Amino acid sequence: MVETRTHNPFLNSARGGKTLSNMQLPLFLALPPKGFGVLTTTGRRTGLRRRRCIRAIRRGDRVYAVAIKGARTAWLRNLEANPEVTLRLPGGTLAASGARVRDEETIAEARDAYCGSVNPFDYLECAMWVRGRPTRAKVEALHRGWFESGTPLVFDLD
Repeated sequence: MVETRTHNPFLNSARGGKTLSNMQLPLFLALPPKGFGVLTTTGRRTGLRRRRCIRAIRRGDRVYAVAIKGARTAWLRNLEANPEVTLRLPGGTLAASGARVRDEETIAEARDAYCGSVNPFDYLECAMWVRGRPTRAKVEALHRGWFESGTPLVFDLD
């Protein structure tokens, strides 16, 4: 595991994560970087659309993501209440159905996709989370850590 930053306000609280996502949202809606996208869920209590920038790795008709904070993640709770979502990915906006990854075969596919891909924007992301200069090894270690401690998800595209 890599040594993570401890004093970054965007990383240590739900409010910080939401603020960071909201700052990235206009860019990601216009042109999401490869390996990332905008997830739109329906609020479980309000019924309102909720958007969140996420790392989203597409493999064919599936997209893999991880809720880094696990069950505490508000958008994950919204997804579980209503699994029908939209994903804004490079190439367009797609309807999808999302769920937690549960079976071993899908977990292996998700791990391979999520931890085995490194895109240019991942280095910027890594610079926010990890001390020192971002390297491919640090990016991969960061993603492995998120995968192992977070909640892996799979989105089946419609």
